[in-house]
Amino acid sequence: MLKTISSKTGIVIVAAGSGNRFGTDIPKQFLTLNHWPVLMHTVNRFSKAIENIEIVVVLPENHHETWKNLCEKHDFTIPHKLATGGSERFYSVKNGLVEVADCEIIGVQDGVRPLVPTKLIKKCFDTAARHGSCVPVIPVSDSLRKGNFQQNEPMNRQDLYRVQTPQVFRQSWIMKAYEQNFMPEFTDDASVVEQLGYQIFLTEGAEENIKITKPADLELAAFFLSRQSD
Repeated sequence: MLKTISSKTGIVIVAAGSGNRFGTDIPKQFLTLNHWPVLMHTVNRFSKAIENIEIVVVLPENHHETWKNLCEKHDFTIPHKLATGGSERFYSVKNGLVEVADCEIIGVQDGVRPLVPTKLIKKCFDTAARHGSCVPVIPVSDSLRKGNFQQNEPMNRQDLYRVQTPQVFRQSWIMKAYEQNFMPEFTDDASVVEQLGYQIFLTEGAEENIKITKPADLELAAFFLSRQSD
């Protein structure tokens, strides 16, 4: 049983990609998934999960007007702020954090993970409130090999996980972490926070919490969406 989240909470939803790798003229966060743009599903999940959560959407500057027009078109009125994306995800998150700096518990979510279950959102924020951090993960089930096509060796998958979002932290941890200079080793928010020596707590993620990175993912998302109850 989750305890009630009493801390002031905020979420930075990062959707600053251009969508070039997706192979469409429309950025993937704006592609339609069951009558709504993908990004609207993501925003809606957090609004439903935690009452009065402060939501910040990070978009490239040239897509701010596109998003505003989409919100008007779909009568999308969930309160949120806009921030401008940077040259790296690190800078996009940093820009978004400015808008939720007064929150006690802050999460970061990929804008193109539109199916994150509300139960998982609550669990991540609750765990971070108690332990300082929470990152959802899925155990690796495939066999793994390391190397190249000519020289390779098997890897033990027992302690390996696929990392998801939202990644949630105490305000003091994540704000201090993003004062660091950018490093290529910063692949996600946990790696930024961990650089300062803070412990990363893991929790079980959800298979349907997929990140839409290719056209087939959009079809899979529609399938999962048709089966979800939350």
